[in-house]
This record gives sequence, structure tokens and C-alpha cells, in this order.
Amino acid sequence: MTQSLNQRTLRGPVTCAGVGLHTGAKVTLRLLPSRADSGVVLVRTDVPGKPHIAARAENVVDTELATTLGKGAVRIHTVEHVLAALAGLGIDNCRVELDGPEVPIMDGSAAPFIAMIREAGVREQETPKSFIVIKKAVTVRDADKHATLAPGRGFRIDCTIDFKHPLISDQAVSLSFEGATFVREVSSARTFGFLRDVQRLKAMGLAKGGSLENAIVVDDFSILNPEGLRFPDEFVRHKVLDALGDLYLLGSSLIGEFSGFKCGHKLNNLLLRALLEAPDSHANVVFDEGEQRSPVSYQLAPSH
Repeated sequence: MTQSLNQRTLRGPVTCAGVGLHTGAKVTLRLLPSRADSGVVLVRTDVPGKPHIAARAENVVDTELATTLGKGAVRIHTVEHVLAALAGLGIDNCRVELDGPEVPIMDGSAAPFIAMIREAGVREQETPKSFIVIKKAVTVRDADKHATLAPGRGFRIDCTIDFKHPLISDQAVSLSFEGATFVREVSSARTFGFLRDVQRLKAMGLAKGGSLENAIVVDDFSILNPEGLRFPDEFVRHKVLDALGDLYLLGSSLIGEFSGFKCGHKLNNLLLRALLEAPDSHANVVFDEGEQRSPVSYQLAPSH
């Protein structure tokens, strides 16, 4: 008799605090264990009634420079980095509490959230883990931008960016998520922005909490951060991080291949909605460990 790959949650609660990249709000965030089959749920503890918002594609209400979840008048901004960390370490069920409107940006990557999850510890639950298996390719386009989910044996992300800038032009990366790939190759890649856009973004009410401590800032010719880059192609690796977080809004881990050309949060969410509207494009499957271990091994990165 074989065993199933089981769902995972945290062993205990863990807390961090920081500022929101776009709102500038000071926010405390807590990650807490959650029961099997509950998924990832975000909770605004500072709002009367403590409204819950499931981390699902249909709850995305804004994709301007970040992914924002909403329920009624309640908003939770910039959820993609913490979701990427949960996805990368295979956490199926987690309660994410915030006492403000935005997930703290921390250092601009998912690495601080990885550290939090490892501090809390990971507990395997008795309920088998389910996966979304891509059976038929789905593509969305926006002018020259496009994104696709296609069948594949494991989970892979291919991403290409081109910002017509001497430092960021034509960067591409292709990664198969096996073992510690996410932690090693993606999790520490930081968000980035252009100095020329700072005033425009602030006028739009965005980037109020941005600084060289939580983002790579680029002027016309150079990186302004004194420490430089963490990877030569850190920009495109951060796009992979964003894509992983956005894809986790399907509510389950994926088996398939994502490819994006000049993609961002808007296109990522449009792709998820297109997939969900095409029932023949995917299937929800519970894998038996004895028969199907290798396709899902990317979700089993070490937790300590």
C-alpha cells in the first residue's frame, strides 16, 4: 500500500513587521497554521469583523504594479511575494493576518518570508495534496505581451523581459522547480523600478514605501543600490518570483509549464481566469507518492 503526498501547514505562528511598498503603511504580518483543505486565507485584523479573503484568482481586484485582493471595500495589496514563498515551500494551508492594507515589502524579495516559514517549521497533514494538471495549452495576449500555461511533466517557468534599457534588455530565464530551485535561484530576487518613474508613481499614490532597502532602483545607466545585484539577471528572476506567487492564486500547486513574454500581474491574472473558464484545459488530481513522485518533487523543498 502506497502513501499519498500530503498537505502541509506551519508548525506554529510567526510574525514580521515592515512597510507596504505602495501604501507606505506600517504593517505587522503573522503566518499561522491552518486546517487541511482551508488553503491560503488573508485576514485584515484591523478591520471590524476581521474580513477573510481567500487567495484565489477570482478575488484579484487590481494588478497595477502589484497583485491586490479585495472583498467589498477591503483591500490587501502586494500579496505576490508571500504567496511565492508559500508556494515555493509547498505550504498548502496558511492563515495570513495583517493589521494594515498591504503585505510588508521587507527587502523586496520572498527571502524574508522563506526565513519566517523555516522559523515556524512545517507540519505535514493527514489529507492528500491536490494539484492542478495542465492538459491543454491556454494563452492570453496584450499587444506584444503574452503568457501561456501548457502541459508538462513537472513545473517549469520560462520568462523573458525587455524594458528597452541597457541594463535590463532582453533578459530571459528558464527554470524547472525541483528540490531547492526556488529558494536557491529565485526567492532572493528583489523587485525593481526606474528612477524616472518615481515621481509619476507617487503622484498615482504608489511606491510610498519604496527605498533602496526594499527595491532595486535603476537610473538611465546604472544600478543605484550600493550593494549591486544579487544575480546578474535579478530583474527577470524577480518576474519569475512574481509569476509563481500569482500562479498560486489557483489555490493548488501546478503541474505544467508557464511561459511569459513581457508578462506582469495583469497578464498573469488574465491567464488564470482564462484557464478557469476552460474546464477541458486542466484537471484537479491527487497524486499517489508511489506512482507519481517526480512530477511534484519541486514542491518538497527542504523546510529547514
